[in-house]
Amino acid sequence: MNTIRRGQTSDAEAVARLFRAVRRACLPYLPELHTPEEDLGFFRERVFAESEVWVAEAEAIEGFIAFRSGWVDHLYVDPARQRQGLGKALLAISMKRGTPLRLWVFQRNAAAIDFYRACGFREIERTDGSRNEEREPDMLMEWTGK
Repeated sequence: MNTIRRGQTSDAEAVARLFRAVRRACLPYLPELHTPEEDLGFFRERVFAESEVWVAEAEAIEGFIAFRSGWVDHLYVDPARQRQGLGKALLAISMKRGTPLRLWVFQRNAAAIDFYRACGFREIERTDGSRNEEREPDMLMEWTGK
């Protein structure tokens, strides 16, 4: 049974580890651009400082979402726990605000695109990846709350 709670800065290390593990397992085509230490610094100093972070945990953190006004910046769930409702429960927290949300997803991440579409997001733009750090084609999606 998972507990969903507001993330604390003390969760940054576990969140950064999960971020790296999910990307390696689910997005193996992405280049590793940063060290684990750089990931930790990014989450501790930027994500937790600038976003609202929520975590799903049982024995350990198995998923997290980071969002701010109008944007979902991160939504990651342990591959062993995907398709069990954690992602939907975390996303619902950001959707409760009732304001439109946007997010970027890599075009090759078909599972995530299907998930977001099932949650009511629609595609509004595709890019060639030249504006993201990974240089991977991506898609802007939006949920309007309607």
